[in-house]
Amino acid sequence: MTDASAERAPLRDVVQRGLWFEEFEEGVRYLHRPGRTVTEADNVLFTTLTMNPQPLHLDAAWSAEQPFGQRLVNSLFTLSTLVGQSVGQLTQGTLVANLGFGAVAFPHPVFVGDTLYGESVVESKRESASRPGQGVVVLAHTARNQHGEVVATASRTMLVWLREAGERMPATGSTTGADDANGGKNAEVSG
Repeated sequence: MTDASAERAPLRDVVQRGLWFEEFEEGVRYLHRPGRTVTEADNVLFTTLTMNPQPLHLDAAWSAEQPFGQRLVNSLFTLSTLVGQSVGQLTQGTLVANLGFGAVAFPHPVFVGDTLYGESVVESKRESASRPGQGVVVLAHTARNQHGEVVATASRTMLVWLREAGERMPATGSTTGADDANGGKNAEVSG
């Protein structure tokens, strides 16, 4: 009698990662899912952690007398959630640095109970002239609520690794940087 586990080949580990510079495609819209339903705790915690005493975020009675009739979700929470939703799909482990944000807008309010859905479009990309092995990517981020209304937009410029240079960088918990057979989207590590 043989042990079934002894007959199996060793497991191959696949680590989730974002896109290398070469994998970003201009004019492609990346939809970030799942959505994120905003809770009262999210709004209060984010607002107090960032030392923002704005009563529009914290004081339900006062906010009820204001033009929107209720508390507004902190707009920087909305922006942070929008960018955060893109990480797993676009930049996890492949980002060198955020270089800046531009043209941030909040065209519709966000309220507790709204669900945010993020999307990103690659506006442009170019290899860095001063940082070999890295490239500059500009994204247009958009957040929509559960009704499809645009609640936030932002332009984001970031520095990302080119594949060859990025694969030479040690990944957290990995021993190699080789790609797997899954279209190169995930990094394979020996384990």
